[in-house]
Amino acid sequence: MFPVGPAPWPRLRVLWALWALLVVLLAPWRLWAIQETQECTWQVVLNNLESVGKNDAIDHFVDQELYTVDKVFDLLVDAPIDRDEVRGLGADEWERPWSCTLLGSGHLLTISLQTYLGFPYYLKINYSCTGEVSSEALVRKGHLTGLKPVVLVTFQSPVNFHRWKIEQLQIQMEAAPFRSPAERCDAEEVCLMSWYTPMPIKNGSVVMRVDVSSNGLGPFIPNKRFHVNINGFLERGRDHELQFTVGNELFHLIPRHFVNVPSRPLWYTVDQTPVLILGGIPEEKAILLTDTNFKDFFLVELSIDSCWVGSFYCPQASFTATIYDAIATESTLFIRQNQLIYYFTGTYTTLYENNHGSERWVRVLANECIKRLCPVHFHSNGSEYVMALTAGKNEGYVHFGTITDGLVSFKLLPRDRSVCNAILVDNCSITWAVFIAGDYNLLMLVEIVGPTSSKYFQSVITWLCSTPSQNSSLTVGGEGRGGWKSGWVPGEAQATPPHCCVHFAVYLPARGLEFLMILGTESYTNFPMVPKGMSYNPYNNLLLIWGNFLLQSFNSENFIYLADFPKELSIKYLVNSFRGDMAIVTENEEIWYLLEGSYQVYQLFPSKAWEVYISLQVLQQSSRYAPNETMVTLFYEDNKLYQLVYLIDNQQGRLIKRLMPVEQLLMYQQISKEYVLERQGSHLTLSFSNFCPFTVMRLQELPNPQIYTRQERYRAQPPRVLEPWGFHSENSLAVYQGLVYYLLSLHSKYDKPYADPVHDPTWRWWKNKKQDQDYYFYLANNWRSAGSVHVDMTSYEKIYDLKAENELPERIFLDKGTSYSFSVFLTTRKPEVQHGPSFQVLSPVDLAVVLADPDCIEAMVKEKVLVNRNSVLFWVTLSDKRSCFDQGISGHHLMKTSMLVKVLGSSGHCFQNTNRGPQQPDGASAYWLPARQAPGLRYHLHAAVQPRAEQTLLRLRQSGPGDALLSLPGQWVSSTLSFTLPGPPCLPAHCPHPSSALPLGPFISPPNPSLISPPGLHPSDPTVFYPFFLIQDLVTGDSGSFQGSYVLKVVGGGPTLDTIKEYSEEEIYRFNSPLDKTGSLIWTTENTTTTEDLAFNIMSHNSLGIEWLCLENSPCHDTIPHNIFAPEFFFKVLVSNRGVDESTYCDYQLTFLLHIHGLPLSARRAFLILLVSASLFVGLVILYIVCCLLSPYMVKVCNILRWKINSIIGLESNYTYSTPSDSRAFSHSGTVSWRSSRLNSRVVYKGAEENKAET
Repeated sequence: MFPVGPAPWPRLRVLWALWALLVVLLAPWRLWAIQETQECTWQVVLNNLESVGKNDAIDHFVDQELYTVDKVFDLLVDAPIDRDEVRGLGADEWERPWSCTLLGSGHLLTISLQTYLGFPYYLKINYSCTGEVSSEALVRKGHLTGLKPVVLVTFQSPVNFHRWKIEQLQIQMEAAPFRSPAERCDAEEVCLMSWYTPMPIKNGSVVMRVDVSSNGLGPFIPNKRFHVNINGFLERGRDHELQFTVGNELFHLIPRHFVNVPSRPLWYTVDQTPVLILGGIPEEKAILLTDTNFKDFFLVELSIDSCWVGSFYCPQASFTATIYDAIATESTLFIRQNQLIYYFTGTYTTLYENNHGSERWVRVLANECIKRLCPVHFHSNGSEYVMALTAGKNEGYVHFGTITDGLVSFKLLPRDRSVCNAILVDNCSITWAVFIAGDYNLLMLVEIVGPTSSKYFQSVITWLCSTPSQNSSLTVGGEGRGGWKSGWVPGEAQATPPHCCVHFAVYLPARGLEFLMILGTESYTNFPMVPKGMSYNPYNNLLLIWGNFLLQSFNSENFIYLADFPKELSIKYLVNSFRGDMAIVTENEEIWYLLEGSYQVYQLFPSKAWEVYISLQVLQQSSRYAPNETMVTLFYEDNKLYQLVYLIDNQQGRLIKRLMPVEQLLMYQQISKEYVLERQGSHLTLSFSNFCPFTVMRLQELPNPQIYTRQERYRAQPPRVLEPWGFHSENSLAVYQGLVYYLLSLHSKYDKPYADPVHDPTWRWWKNKKQDQDYYFYLANNWRSAGSVHVDMTSYEKIYDLKAENELPERIFLDKGTSYSFSVFLTTRKPEVQHGPSFQVLSPVDLAVVLADPDCIEAMVKEKVLVNRNSVLFWVTLSDKRSCFDQGISGHHLMKTSMLVKVLGSSGHCFQNTNRGPQQPDGASAYWLPARQAPGLRYHLHAAVQPRAEQTLLRLRQSGPGDALLSLPGQWVSSTLSFTLPGPPCLPAHCPHPSSALPLGPFISPPNPSLISPPGLHPSDPTVFYPFFLIQDLVTGDSGSFQGSYVLKVVGGGPTLDTIKEYSEEEIYRFNSPLDKTGSLIWTTENTTTTEDLAFNIMSHNSLGIEWLCLENSPCHDTIPHNIFAPEFFFKVLVSNRGVDESTYCDYQLTFLLHIHGLPLSARRAFLILLVSASLFVGLVILYIVCCLLSPYMVKVCNILRWKINSIIGLESNYTYSTPSDSRAFSHSGTVSWRSSRLNSRVVYKGAEENKAET
């Protein structure tokens, strides 16, 4: 018997300890079981409407037109789909955010929201695993165990933000199981099946990322990303077969096209290019073309004329058909063959309102001798760029190409004089050029021939578009940053003279440690320095100059020489991930690797680590490696390095894309160098040294991502089908298409100036059917839903509360003065203890923070040592310093900058095991951007920042029709939450024609004291009108009062909606400026704060309000009423915070209509109306008196006139006519005549007597 008290607890602790020991003993078996599980991977292909259910059908994204699915929706007669509500929206609310075209019609339709549309393609999803089990059996097993793929489609923002709205849009869809009708199975209920989801498209986006994950049931399948891009260089022929518009497809890969052929770089606009091209096929005018990042590809022979124009100013040693340079942009392809440049624009109806597709290759700069094309990897100002270097007569110039909406134009730069003349040399040649959009700089690597024919190099910066009036604070050399000029075109503004910033030595510096700072005092070797090209990373301002050496600089002035790269090698091209690492390819096809934050260059191929890796692949019988292989190109995709390799195995050649295992090679290198053989007993054991300073690294306390990533995400699930096995039919898939389309269309048309009363784009979809939700649920549970399909209204919604995962997002965006915080938890390998008067545990790990733009952002790091856990916790906070940039439209002209958070000693030494193999935790480096900035942030900490995409809403705090809200356009435009404030009742006399779409308010003037003042107005002064703003964030759903400043102007107006006109700049000044002396003010305020030029008043949430004046010379003065009601006027009001608001980088600007009723008449017109009314009244009175006096005479005249008329009638009736044969008739007529004569005589006699009596 146990005593009373806590005595049993020790035994309980012993039991828990035994259980823990058992878990530890069984852990290796559990790990072994995990390792023995099959490795599975997702498989996704594109199917058009005709290919649904076919086993081997694979389509390419060619069709960009939508089709109607009204027929299947007509079957849903008793369903939540409110067709009447859809038709009631009207065509005027449709803003053409989607391509509304019948499939294959080739012409656009005028379509309103009266129809549901479907997308032209589906995503077909399967999975496969290693082993002998067939894929069909695996899919059946997954379906029966509850597996459902979840697809997340991310739309890439367009290049031209002037035409399309910049937004981060995603839609998450659950795949629907579909049983293939191609084959019949008698033995099994399920024979062949797959999962399908609609593949949505969006205007302005031609690049889509598809992430496939599991719903958590069934087998474990890692997440996988696919690239689904629109191919605008394919078209359907008359027989509906696909054919290329750029040339003819070659169906056979000949070994001589690839074997022993040098590799070449893959050039394209980063994150924006749907179709990649690669030239370099010897003696063939052919290219490799892909729309899936070389998951599959085409060999296409180009239909170009292949002219060779040689002359004395353009010497050509020989003619070749090889395509040397190839660059792909969002819509246009560029190639160079010999000295000629061609371009071809694809057919993208989702990008342009009018099709700018080319019918053939267009030759440009035909009279120039082009020796090289240089890519510009990033777009800016709504355009993409490409540069052509000239030789011959225009040596020393650069042809700068601009691509906007598929239209190509070239400018010759510099405009005034060549680079050779600017740097005062007679003979020079431009070897390479790099365009830095954020600084308006053109960096050129120039080869100069001296008087003794000796050659040396220097880098030259040409300022393209900087004038003192626009960017007075900018300095040559990249020391400053400026904002973009709106609508900038290279060469239009005044260009400053070229400026020489670096002069290279003739010989290489003597090798010392890992790196050497170039100061001019170092010693040099006799080995010549031969620069070949440059590379620039706009995120961290890292400039690399390469040749038989590597120089790097973060300010384009001070350079560091990387001594680890051997001078005997020559670099052919660099491959930059723009996320902190890069690959180097030499002339002899060696591959080297450089990690940001480290000065050590690692050799990946050939190396001992590569030999170890290949040996392991041979043991695993991998089909992706062969003894005879040739690398075609090297490129980054999703921060991973990939090779395009031509393999020859068993006399068969094939071209494959494979992952370059950078982390594994670095790990094998470390192991091969640092190991020790120790004798234990009678045998030797192998031990390795681990140089990673920590054993565990975790990111903690991550904030919810949406407020920083600005990702808008929608969720859609397939409709429920009333089928025992849950399989969908073609009709239910068509319903799924229409629902996804309408969900995205609601999002697109939510960008409007007048907001809905509910903060959700899907609100109006179900607002008339929400009360019947239980009824539809009852029908579905009893299998009575119309069309055997049940649509759950809660399955189509916008997600506002995404939770943070255990990794940093890809990019973040910050507004002015905002910050982003997270913590890094590190468990150290060896604790260090300091003994002395006070016992102290030292941290053996240190965290370093490197900022690319310390003038714009700042970082704060706090450290906490956790002694009992042998760990260290670092809190990292990134903040905007509120000192860079002026205001701009949200999402436009983003500055790219970065922050590197690095655990010292971790680069190249720390790896983490994942289901995808070893990966570098990247120490923690972040690409970040404070307002007006852009992407990057991975689990190394790569981040980015741009202004918060908040929504500004104007609410009129005056009597009006309910909740009329006005939204200021931003990156994500919509009204979300509606605050209902009490106000005075709107009587019919005050609001004769209320409209729920327009804000309505009365014109309150002092002569109208009976009007009740709404809450918030001063009762003693009812003439003041108080507008205020609401900020509503469409991404997170948050809403609050706008605390910034703004300027309000009336920029147009008219007495009716049809007569509204725009005011000129002079009129706007007269109608709104407090300095106006012409008596033209429309409104005024008691605020004393004005703009710097004192021209306009600055308003805020604390403003004293607005008083409507409508002075004598204003357009609303003396408005003529059109009916019995008081006059009304429609004002076109512009509200903007540009230049007056210090709380945000965002330029909020909105133009909206304000309906003002009850306008008073002018004194002159009122007096005129009074005068006319009084005159009419007096005239009527006088007329009445006159009529009363003259009425007896009028009666007498009327009687006389009547008597005369009767006399005339009586005389005429005395004449009678008779015939001899009818005596009776004669006698009858005579009697009547006699009686009539007597009656007339009496009347005459009576009248005579009356006249006599009156006399």
